[in-house]
Amino acid sequence: MAEPVEKVVPKVESPVKADSASLSETATTKNETEAKPAEEKVAPAAAAKEEDSAVSATEIDDDDSSDSSSDDEISQEALNMLLKQVLSGEMKAQPPPVKILESATLEAVANGIKEGKFKNIICMTGAGISVAAGIPDFRSPGTGLYSNLQKYNLPFPEAVFEINFFRENPNPFFTLAKELYPGLFNATKCHYFIRLLHEKGLLLRNFTQNIDTLEVVAGIPDEKLVFAHGSFSGAHCIDCKASADIHHVKATILAGNIPRCESCKTGLVKPDIVFFGESLPRRFFDLSGQDFDKCDLLLIMGTSLTVQPFAGLINRVGRSVPRVLINREKVAQIDPRLASLGVGNGLNFAEGIRDVPVLGDLQGNIEKFAELLGWSEDLSKLVTEGTKVFEQELVKAQAEAKAAILASESSPDTPNQAPESASTPAPAPAAGSASASMTTPTPAPSTAPTETSKPNL
Repeated sequence: MAEPVEKVVPKVESPVKADSASLSETATTKNETEAKPAEEKVAPAAAAKEEDSAVSATEIDDDDSSDSSSDDEISQEALNMLLKQVLSGEMKAQPPPVKILESATLEAVANGIKEGKFKNIICMTGAGISVAAGIPDFRSPGTGLYSNLQKYNLPFPEAVFEINFFRENPNPFFTLAKELYPGLFNATKCHYFIRLLHEKGLLLRNFTQNIDTLEVVAGIPDEKLVFAHGSFSGAHCIDCKASADIHHVKATILAGNIPRCESCKTGLVKPDIVFFGESLPRRFFDLSGQDFDKCDLLLIMGTSLTVQPFAGLINRVGRSVPRVLINREKVAQIDPRLASLGVGNGLNFAEGIRDVPVLGDLQGNIEKFAELLGWSEDLSKLVTEGTKVFEQELVKAQAEAKAAILASESSPDTPNQAPESASTPAPAPAAGSASASMTTPTPAPSTAPTETSKPNL
């Protein structure tokens, strides 16, 4: 990339809402940015709050529906200061990107792939890609996760993913986890499209905010995945940090009970999804630090890009690397006033050179993308084969859930039972059907992602 990205010390920051793009992010020098790596808060479960996706609480990139701007509400005073810094040479304006695409269209991107221009593709995904699986997103009015958490009597919706609240009252989280536990939902066409990129030898990595692990269901190899906000694939005690048997944890949760640590006997056991107040996985920092320099095409799907540090990853690719936003609406746009100065971060669709908006129905646009690439038959085959495997695994999962419930009911004492546990979730709709999605929610005010300040999720 034109401006090498500084490596962020893997002092994994606790997830938190991204502050709205501040002047300090744009105007600080590299040394200043490096000196304050902890300022960017990011919340993965928090992330869960953020992205518009499945509540596996990963990126619920909160809703890809929210139109967030990277550099939001920049004051005239701040703009004047930036202009002064640019004119004085204190801050260098970024050079314009080199035009790689014939046009800022999906057709041009597909042609570039077919011509062999792009061989190291990174996908950044949020809750929006899992909605069609039947997983509720976090922010949709009336149907989103946060709109339906009132029955848990939470002080505020995001509390269900707050680590301190969890310590005091874990019941709401485990009740919710029972309803949304991975293994009960099939992957969508978006997930299988990413798998197809891998099979074509084009996928460098899939960075996801989602915790629903539908990427695994779709057959994307573990080495190609980075779960920025963690996942349900493991579990640990929040006190002594001892690892827990994930199969036992799953059975306990599906039985409507609260898992406790078998080592210290008192600590709560929580699936390895990142809550507000917790650190992001080291793998996120390690791989984001090396992958984005290699990326030659960035696909951003189903995310509102409001949770840091994930959102800031879009600014870590090379200055001329095409960035394709496949989303319901435009998000993370650079303030045009900053763009005119050659500074600032965010997607610049008005420039019409490298940032490509592909808006509307996510699954439909993925089908169109596959068609343009000549991959429709390949995608259809993956979806069909994957669905058969999923249905077989679902039968096993439902049997395990019933066995866990029966074992719990026959146990002489069942303390730690979560109140108002929902019944065993019904089978999810097949891939492609309309529904909601789940990722680690991390709501955050719109912010302009910074290249060096955070290891974006």
